[in-house]
Amino acid sequence: MRNFFRFLVREGHLETNPLAGVNAPKRERRLPTILTQDHLSSLIQAADEETPQGLRNRAILELMYAAGVRLSEVVGLDLRNLDLGERALLVRGKGNKERMVLIGAPAERALRRYLREARPKLTVDDLPALFLNRGGQRLSGRSVQQIVRRHALRAGLDERVHPHLLRHSFATHLLDGGAELRVVQELLGHASASTTQIYTHVTEEQARRVYTQAFYNQVRLNASKDEDSDKKQT
Repeated sequence: MRNFFRFLVREGHLETNPLAGVNAPKRERRLPTILTQDHLSSLIQAADEETPQGLRNRAILELMYAAGVRLSEVVGLDLRNLDLGERALLVRGKGNKERMVLIGAPAERALRRYLREARPKLTVDDLPALFLNRGGQRLSGRSVQQIVRRHALRAGLDERVHPHLLRHSFATHLLDGGAELRVVQELLGHASASTTQIYTHVTEEQARRVYTQAFYNQVRLNASKDEDSDKKQT
């Protein structure tokens, strides 16, 4: 509507924009959806480790959750960015900013196996890219999206599972585990803590659901005990 009135003023149909001084209402930021630990295990284990592509896919899924990296950061990784001895990766994020991210033992093992058993079979030219497609070229972001979606379906999860969902899950699980907001901000590569803050709301929502469920289960249990007691007295 605001743009429409601007157009009318520009075309000379109105002298002033009646909405010029009106502030648009702020949109509420939607809370990110996350995957549970069981869902993540099912997703990762859906990879077929009998093929080079399957080993690559396992490494990608392990890495995306273990490091909370963006899709663009995954496909942009080169071999020189890995320091598996330190379980660390150097990624290039938004604004071309570099940051160091950490991975755990499962991701390290998956990456080592991919590099040892799968990548040599995919290599055609001497490319620096970490993740390669069947033609030996750098894997595209679209391909990674399809990999995540395909493995989600194999695992019996929702087809709307996407790469960024692993990043959401990484951040939320860290906060659930007691990590400080500032640390999570650094690991995610957020310029502002306010961007990371939304994940604290997710954990609050989860805490509220757990509390509500536990509380009402206890209420029902107490009510059942009272009912049994009344029956015994009568």
